[in-house]
Amino acid sequence: MTAPLTIAIDGPAASGKGTISRRVAAHYGLRHLDTGLLYRGVAALVRERGVDAQDAEAVGAIAAGMNEAVLARSDLRDGGIGNIASVVASHPPVRAALLQWQRDFAQGGAVLDGRDIGTVVLPDASAKLFVTADADVRAARRWRELSKTEDISYRRVLDDIEERDRRDSGRSTAPMSHAADADLLDTSEMTIEDAVTEALRLIESRLG
Repeated sequence: MTAPLTIAIDGPAASGKGTISRRVAAHYGLRHLDTGLLYRGVAALVRERGVDAQDAEAVGAIAAGMNEAVLARSDLRDGGIGNIASVVASHPPVRAALLQWQRDFAQGGAVLDGRDIGTVVLPDASAKLFVTADADVRAARRWRELSKTEDISYRRVLDDIEERDRRDSGRSTAPMSHAADADLLDTSEMTIEDAVTEALRLIESRLG
């Protein structure tokens, strides 16, 4: 029996991995999960309930009750939520609570994007990509997105991007890293169309 098609796409914030992942999922007719939304969902509940984001056990208990309804909240893309999400994602109880949730989602085939999909969540994925871009390019992308609804400076966005990179790469549990068998896709000088085309080419070369 042929194993289900699973594709792991990792990378830092605003690298383009989310858009690429959705397009790749549509191309192959697979379900897509932005795993960052899981951590943003936990962050939103932490903020809503007034829980200390540094309290690993309390935040872990919130993560244990995660469900798909939380992923439909309208505030998950708020700038402040992203920073809280990066903090709560560093807690081992949170990552443990969400690990099986993500693996269950991938049963039958799926595209998952995040920080540790290729290294921890789906180490045996059919194909893996690590999508990245220069920090200043990623900050400019995120600033253009946020400035549509928020009065925020480019400098602050860049500082947030760089801090999240340090936090995501430096945490002791499931740090963001480039899996040894993941193809690197640098989107710094690519349009989204070019990036999707290259992503599909790299995936096909693995599947072929």
